[in-house]
Amino acid sequence: MVSETRLQLALPARSQATPEDRLSTMFHHHYDFVWRSVRRLGVPEDAADDAAQEVFVVASRKLDAIDAGKEKAFLFGTAIRVAADTRRALQRRRQSPCSEQPEPVDATPALDDLVDQKRARVILDQLIALLPEDTRPVFVLYELEGMTMASIASCLDLPAGTVASRLRRARELFAAQVARLEARSTGHG
Repeated sequence: MVSETRLQLALPARSQATPEDRLSTMFHHHYDFVWRSVRRLGVPEDAADDAAQEVFVVASRKLDAIDAGKEKAFLFGTAIRVAADTRRALQRRRQSPCSEQPEPVDATPALDDLVDQKRARVILDQLIALLPEDTRPVFVLYELEGMTMASIASCLDLPAGTVASRLRRARELFAAQVARLEARSTGHG
């Protein structure tokens, strides 16, 4: 046992990850979450990869400031800002952030299902884009990512009561938008 202790003192600790290892681990564990988040925060699909990568570029610059165990919270907070910046940049270039450009669809037996899913996703993205900036992240994290309110409060650094009230307000606004959409579709058809 004494020799193991001396050996451990003599060798540098291998359990301490390098910044590159930490960033790589964050990337592999959270890239899909970040991509979905920027997408659901109003970034068009064709710009989502760039926005997600920008989140990790910011994380690489601020790696020392990210507390262990709070990586997801930091990444989501960064995703909110990057998504807002991306939407503004697209608007300045007069591109529509919710463009409905048709994607080539592989002809399979479930073609109707794929078309219906695509339409539903476009409608969902449009409805989420109508939510105010302060309620949208809470709605996305709770309803689409399945996070608990306590996790969201920690992630967004908000009091639990604020998260609950923003979620309630987002649900009300979302339901009102769905009702308007249904009224339009039944009124015309």
